[in-house]
Amino acid sequence: MTDFDSPQNPPKIEFPCAYPIKVLGNKSEELRSHVMVVMERHAPGFDELAITVRDSRNGTYQSMTVTITATGEEQLQAIFSDLKTSSLVRMVL
Repeated sequence: MTDFDSPQNPPKIEFPCAYPIKVLGNKSEELRSHVMVVMERHAPGFDELAITVRDSRNGTYQSMTVTITATGEEQLQAIFSDLKTSSLVRMVL
């Protein structure tokens, strides 16, 4: 077993890097607005045109994938925490 495979030593991310964040939640304009505000707060200048949006089969839920230039683990933790403050957000990956 190599150090990479060890659960105690997960692979490290080298920053800065392109980092996709997927938000799953109830389909609404408020969800999109919440995601945009959080991303602008923590990753100003991210490419809004690169956001991908997919609706669930029944149109109840929506997934948004936003790719940012991540600068560090603290930034990612802050984004994840802020995204989860909305009751519309079901999951952040």
